Amino acid sequence: MTDTAHDRLLIIDFGSQVTQLIARRLRELSVYCEIHPYQNVTDAFMAEFAPKAVIFSGGPDSVVREGSPRAPESVFAMGVPILGICYGQQVMMQQLGGRVEGGKISGGGGTAEFGRAYVTSAGNLPLLDGWFEAGPEQVWMSHGDHVAELAPGFEVYGTSPNAPYAILADTSRNFYAVQFHPEVHHTPRGAKLYENFVKLAGFTGDWTMGAYREQAIEAIRDQVGDKKVICALSGGVDSSVAAALIHEAVGDQLTCVFVDHGLLRKDEAKEVVGMFRDHMNLQVIHADETELFLGELEGQSDPETKRKIIGRLFIDVFQKYADEIEGAEFLAQGTLYPDVIESVSFSGGPSVTIKSHHNVGGLPEKMGLKLVEPLRELFKDEVRALGRELGLPASFIGRHPFPGPGLAIRCPGEITRAKLDILREADAVYIDQIRKHGLYDEIWQAFCAILPVRTVGVMGDGRTYDYACALRAVTSVDGMTADYYPFSHEFLGETATRIINEVPGINRVTYDITSKPPGTIEWE
Repeated sequence: MTDTAHDRLLIIDFGSQVTQLIARRLRELSVYCEIHPYQNVTDAFMAEFAPKAVIFSGGPDSVVREGSPRAPESVFAMGVPILGICYGQQVMMQQLGGRVEGGKISGGGGTAEFGRAYVTSAGNLPLLDGWFEAGPEQVWMSHGDHVAELAPGFEVYGTSPNAPYAILADTSRNFYAVQFHPEVHHTPRGAKLYENFVKLAGFTGDWTMGAYREQAIEAIRDQVGDKKVICALSGGVDSSVAAALIHEAVGDQLTCVFVDHGLLRKDEAKEVVGMFRDHMNLQVIHADETELFLGELEGQSDPETKRKIIGRLFIDVFQKYADEIEGAEFLAQGTLYPDVIESVSFSGGPSVTIKSHHNVGGLPEKMGLKLVEPLRELFKDEVRALGRELGLPASFIGRHPFPGPGLAIRCPGEITRAKLDILREADAVYIDQIRKHGLYDEIWQAFCAILPVRTVGVMGDGRTYDYACALRAVTSVDGMTADYYPFSHEFLGETATRIINEVPGINRVTYDITSKPPGTIEWE
């Protein structure tokens, strides 16, 4: 739990896969919120957290199942506004004296509702200001069970064909409940509903990056004191903002280690080290370990083997340089809030650990250092906003994500120095084209992959036998799902011509139009 002076909203998580989207919607409204699994939200927790409002998330369970998740009874006696969403609506009804009927999935006879639906107004409600102005509202439903009997004090304010209790409220207690998911893109006016809810709850929107910057600097100084901090600097947004923030807090007590594994993009090491060492006056160790990494990767073609080699060597190299920094007691990491949420185990609860993150555990135990994680309360878009607040160049703040293994996973098959050189040049041309056409900020991630095949071509009067490359560009919100970017044929033709003309070693260019799923964003 964070120690913050901001008004706080608590999201009790019942295991929905889109709970993070609730938090993102609220943060966009400058409202500070935290997500906590339902089983961690005890009466003592509620008293200490003291939320100004509470939201119950959706979840995969059925409230009619014995032992299914519940909210603490104390939350209903706190006198704060509550909003229940989907499973959260059903929890409210079941615990407050209503009745939920199981659908066919739960062994009952009720009608399920999945996908797009339209809700019709059944009464005026401040929560719904701005809704129903042009008729029924499109929403996204995802429920098997449904409310069959209202809890005392609640009235119906919206219905859909398969959810007669789509919107409920007990206005005397400021309790609200909806069967649909207002946080998802498929509920177009869902953000307005959240805006109305936090307004009803009295939030002033005091969660700003300017305020967070001051609070974080004070917290870093309190934690670190006069000790030294080391930071693994990759040049990505997260590590760059973390380094800039910590440097502003403790100055020369911070030393950054930039590990150059020989798998970076063209001129990347020079740009990153130059900006932080020369323009921001940070102490940066440029650890050029190209020979070590490429030597151990020689002859390796299996993607997982390559990842494991790079991960192991990175830790070893960082450890070596960290040991040379006398008095270092803290390790700075760019852990973000989604990393923290996804690493919480719901063992015995409604969900499971989605994935573990290297920067949430493991590395500090090997190094015997205490963690400094100044971004662990922030989402990616908030990190970018903080970077702007700290004066980082737009070119760094807006950079596309770049994987830790670097070009190794954009070079399917065996890695050679010659292939890496070709790949760097082709990728540089591709990104230059995207920037020249003003498309860089519309794209989540774009890169070139060199394929493990060679093809016949003709250049001038001669035959060529060179590599093929694949261009990749996707749009996404969080990287969990992605669609390919719809370049024009003119753009693709122009880019292919430039790559073939300017990059020796490539004579064929393709464009990858696979979405995620079924594919992944990277090639390995």
